[in-house]
Amino acid sequence: MRGTICRPDRNTGFRRVSKSLDQIDLKILQEIQEDGRITNVELAKRVGISPPPCLRRVRTLEEEGYIQGYRGLLDPALLGFDVTVFASVHLASQAEADLRGFEEFVRNEPLVRECWMLSGEVDFILKCVAPDMATFQNFVAHLTAAPHVRNVRTSLVLRNSKYAPAVPLELKAAAT
Repeated sequence: MRGTICRPDRNTGFRRVSKSLDQIDLKILQEIQEDGRITNVELAKRVGISPPPCLRRVRTLEEEGYIQGYRGLLDPALLGFDVTVFASVHLASQAEADLRGFEEFVRNEPLVRECWMLSGEVDFILKCVAPDMATFQNFVAHLTAAPHVRNVRTSLVLRNSKYAPAVPLELKAAAT
């Protein structure tokens, strides 16, 4: 049986998290990261266990929050979203209510695909995807006028040299 600890959750406060994953758990996570559509039978074969315990492990990993969901990764350019921009946002206030208000604002903005609160010079960095520059410029005007936003600086993506949305589990496996 795994031991548990409490760890902050980005949305709800705290959640229970397993302290240790064994090599089979790590293999399961690696295989699911590489192919989220893998069948349980194939997954069990690849990790070297039978299907019923494999399915139990996957469900436990889901319940414990290691597996947050399953999604298809789409090509934005093929779908007509040719503009990717990172926006650095400075707020006028770092009061908790103002931070939460800004986070709520960006959650409702479809062009914002990721929002990260940072320490240091920038309060938030946003990854935005838009179909064209005019749409993005309209969004920047809207963002700049949002409550508590002091200023916004944007950087247009010219090229993506690496895209690796998965967690580097090979580093965890090497450490155990």
